[in-house]
This record gives sequence, structure tokens and C-alpha cells, in this order.
Amino acid sequence: MIRIGLTGSIGMGKSTTAKMFAAEGVPVHDADATVHALYNGRAAPLIGAAFPGTVIDGKVDRTLLSPHVLGKPNAMKRLEAIVHPLVREEELQFLEKAQAAGRRIVMMDIPLLFETGGSRRVDVSVVVTADAHIQLERVLSRPGMSEDRFQSILQKQMPDAEKRRRAHFLIDTGLGMEPARRGVRAILKALAGCG
Repeated sequence: MIRIGLTGSIGMGKSTTAKMFAAEGVPVHDADATVHALYNGRAAPLIGAAFPGTVIDGKVDRTLLSPHVLGKPNAMKRLEAIVHPLVREEELQFLEKAQAAGRRIVMMDIPLLFETGGSRRVDVSVVVTADAHIQLERVLSRPGMSEDRFQSILQKQMPDAEKRRRAHFLIDTGLGMEPARRGVRAILKALAGCG
């Protein structure tokens, strides 16, 4: 089974690209969606114990959690020590299920694929990219986003140029939806002969 790791900086179109792979029949494990589910479920009591006052009605309130961890590396490490093993468990269950179903190709959508060492758990990496001005325009159109907040998020992410350098495949979403879709199909065609 070929494990594709999908990544890309904020505003590059990673989620849209993951949906394109899913539309082609590739099972996709979304690390961000898993974290959201964990915050609303089994991670909530653990996070609440580590960061009192951050859980309301059994769910982690991100607004209340943010001041505890933003700009505080040790607190962020504590949070990651709680969440990352649970995300990894979910990922392993996803892979076992896909293997049992006889899937030849699966995808792990991991925002910080290279930054967290996730690239060691995949066979192939796909980086979603776009020109910087397109990225900025997309990000600033999001509700509640400011240029300062965008820059702060970028600081935590590996630069796009470095991600591109490490990628096995690139998908440039700045060219439009149809070229991106063709890129997805080309990758799948290239991988069909592997494994």
C-alpha cells in the first residue's frame, strides 16, 4: 500500500486538493479533522486537566486554550504530547482499515508533514503550492484573519520553497482548479505502476 503524505502552507489549497484525491477514490486521513474530533471527545478531559478552564461542556474551547499555548513553547509541547499520540492512534487505525480493504493508495493530509517528522511515515510526499501573492490573498479573505496573524502562522511552518524542495510531487493550485485536478490524476497514474 502506497502512503501519500499531503502538505502545504496555509492558504495553498491543501484541503481542496485532498478532496480532489478523495474524489478519485483515494481514502484520505485528515490530521486536522482528527484533532477537531479529539478536542470534542477523548482528548478534552486530558487537555482540561493540563490546562484548567479550557473545556466547556466536555469540549475544548480553542479560544480559551489559545492564551495558554500561543507564544509559550513549553505549554505547546505539553499540548502536543497529549494530542499527537492520539492522532497517531487514529492514523494507524485508518491505515489498518485501508489495508484490510485492499486499498493500493491512501493519503495522509498532514499540515506539518515535514516539521513534525510525518514524512518518515509516508512513501511519497505531495506539496500543494501557489505564488505568495495568491496565498496572501486567500488567507486574508478568511474571517478573523489579519496580516499579523498570517505572519505568526507562517513562522511555525517550513518555508514553501523548502517544502517544494523536499516534495516528490507538486500541485500548483494557483493555476486553477482544472490544472490542479489534472495534477492529482497525473500523480495517481504515476503511482499506479508502483508498489
